[in-house]
Amino acid sequence: MSTESKAIKTLARLRQYCENEQFKGWDPYDGLNSRVYRAIPLLNRSAIWRLCVIQGFKRSPINLRPLMLVPKEHNAKGIGLFLKGYCNLYHAVSLRPELAESFGDLESLKKRITEVASLLISLRSDGYSGSCWGYNFDWQCRREFLFPKNLPTVVATSFCATALMDAYDITADRRMLHIALSSVKFIVNDLRRTPCERGFIFSYSPIPGNDTIINASLLATRLLAKAYNYSHNEEWLDLARQSAMACIDAQRPDGSWPYGLKSVTSWCDSFHTGYNLDGLAAFADITHDKETIDAIHRGFEFYIRNFFTDNAEPKYYHDRQYPIDIHCPGQLIVTAARLNRFDENRQLIDNVLEWTINRMFDSKKGYFFYQLKHTKSSKIPYMRWSNAFMFAALSEYVLATSAVK
Repeated sequence: MSTESKAIKTLARLRQYCENEQFKGWDPYDGLNSRVYRAIPLLNRSAIWRLCVIQGFKRSPINLRPLMLVPKEHNAKGIGLFLKGYCNLYHAVSLRPELAESFGDLESLKKRITEVASLLISLRSDGYSGSCWGYNFDWQCRREFLFPKNLPTVVATSFCATALMDAYDITADRRMLHIALSSVKFIVNDLRRTPCERGFIFSYSPIPGNDTIINASLLATRLLAKAYNYSHNEEWLDLARQSAMACIDAQRPDGSWPYGLKSVTSWCDSFHTGYNLDGLAAFADITHDKETIDAIHRGFEFYIRNFFTDNAEPKYYHDRQYPIDIHCPGQLIVTAARLNRFDENRQLIDNVLEWTINRMFDSKKGYFFYQLKHTKSSKIPYMRWSNAFMFAALSEYVLATSAVK
């Protein structure tokens, strides 16, 4: 069976699993949703206890959630990824009608897009300048920061708003576009900006903490640039430029980026590098800025050379193999397609995808695993992290291979 046929078969099986679950599921970071934990109020007052609970659930190869009464829920970013995936499938079936046998015809896909978009809209966080989305759990970041449930983040908002723009392109439902464009007000009015030599870094969320994260700022750049395509608002494009320039200045001589500007966030990893490249590409598509294009080229070359082994195993970090996280092979597909580098890297993409399906997909149950480790791996079916992400990535693969038929 060819890689393309295997990808179609796997995506059809994954789609069935996710739809049967109604897109609800667990998350690596949802430990604080435990009803058992919440029944002990004193624990929730301690940042250390919150960290212990989150990391204990996240790192355990055994799924503690059923025992500790963690409910399956919708996650806004996950729903945004599903929406993006269905939009990709709509375009793929438009190009290759025979794919309707696996994914449904255009009318049924359009109906599904409308349903998922409505669900996504219902998950917005209230009380901010524009539409925005967060996560369905409290999240303790180190000992310093507690991000409450539904606190909007630029990461979740970027994925959700851009997916709504894609849905609008298919459905022509102006409410989707209006809500998506209103998210720019969240970016502009509710996020802080850390000044840099050129431009600034957008903050991760409206509350202090994680203010100098490169991929977060570039996901804001991506949203601003994509919104510009509909609005032609020069202020939005200028803000995208300032964020892009600050992040380009943070790029290292070898083409890599640190996760953030502080010493505690100086690591370099695979899928966040992909996010950076996606954000810069959205800005370069509009401006054709040479400095940005050069940064993309250097970043992609580092990405391709350092995050995949000779045996097509995806790596989380550039300097060591484990853990092997499902985000890493998924982002390869998305970034290569986004940068128009899919065809020239097709052999690597196919090899990595073959490896991933063979090693990280449960073909009987229809879901992807979270992480493989050198010792005990986690094969828990996280809906946002594993399955929504791979749903979007595999749909991108099907669309990219359909476009060259």
